[in-house]
Amino acid sequence: MIKRIPIAALKVGMYISDLNNDWIPHNTQRKKGVIKREETIEKIRRMGVQYVYIDVEKGLDAQDAETAQEVDQRNEQALQNAGEQRPGIQHKVALTEEIVIAQRIHSQAQGLVGSFMNNVKMGAAIDIAPIHQLADELQNSVLRNANALSCLGRIREKDNYLLEHSVNLSVLMSLFGNYRNLPADVLHQTVVGALLHDLGKILTPDDILHKPGRLTAEEFEVMKLHARHSRDILASTEGIGEIAVITAAQHHEKLDGSGYPEGLKGEEITEYGRMVAITDVYDAITSDRVYHKGMTPSQGLKKLLEWSGDHLDPELVKQFIRCIGLYPVGSLVLLESGRLGVVVETNDQDQRLPVVRVMYHTRFRLPITVETIDLSRAGNQDRIVRAVDPEDYKLDVRKFLA
Repeated sequence: MIKRIPIAALKVGMYISDLNNDWIPHNTQRKKGVIKREETIEKIRRMGVQYVYIDVEKGLDAQDAETAQEVDQRNEQALQNAGEQRPGIQHKVALTEEIVIAQRIHSQAQGLVGSFMNNVKMGAAIDIAPIHQLADELQNSVLRNANALSCLGRIREKDNYLLEHSVNLSVLMSLFGNYRNLPADVLHQTVVGALLHDLGKILTPDDILHKPGRLTAEEFEVMKLHARHSRDILASTEGIGEIAVITAAQHHEKLDGSGYPEGLKGEEITEYGRMVAITDVYDAITSDRVYHKGMTPSQGLKKLLEWSGDHLDPELVKQFIRCIGLYPVGSLVLLESGRLGVVVETNDQDQRLPVVRVMYHTRFRLPITVETIDLSRAGNQDRIVRAVDPEDYKLDVRKFLA
């Protein structure tokens, strides 16, 4: 049986099944095994871990601890509660129309951010104007139909994580900022900051940045410097606003002070820093990387809720969930009919009734004719039972998103 315990209850002899620290970027440390020394517990505590999961059949028990199933049920209920309110962004054009424009913007964004990083690395002249123009085009696409760029954000290759993460983070920040009605100039700067938040990684040695195995403690300290590098590079770049610099600088800060580069706590972290911390963690934990298999969108949202309070702003997490939907684009859901469908478009009025693209029947364990269904349409009686993991059915949902 798997249980969740606070770090204070962790003892030598217990078997850790999950360190529960996927919110730590570039976390390649071993996550399972028997605790043999007190020093190991102290090391885990210094990472900022508040709760871990233990396997009581492989090590010592914790009698009064919650089971993993109880924790998941509580997170699921919290997710449902957070998703009760309707999303704040109304779609103005059809997904089929906007997806064509979004594909151009998405491709252009990766190329432009990559070029910008390369110019900085080579010491070439920096022209920030194209980044500002890209941020405007991206925001306009989100306002027309946010589902288009959201779909493309789920069609990713782990070998191109750095650029795709930067672009997707800017999409999420645009969604989040629009939902929260940030002033236009402020929203623009947060998008620019998100696009360039990992700029400092150009100063991270390649053997550390692209290391497929576990980072040593010393290597991880070097990796963490990228947030400070991003701040310093952007602060010295003409035409970059202060909020853009703050957004990039604070994307790894955590409420309990366990983040970096400054170890800021609570209200010391700006509103924009707390927002980008949420979007950064969500995109990172739901993405496939060389050393990390991404969670499903629903699993990712529940983890945000679990890490709220200690690491992430609880109220902003709830707002983010309402912003991207109870079943975010890219979620695989089981319908009452037994069919599986991937969410391709959220519903402006009711998060429980998105547009899904069905492709598989669970009762027959067979593929079916691909069909796009709007669950909100009158006469459509099919409803979502729950979100499911594509791995359980050996499905690649990326094939059905665009």
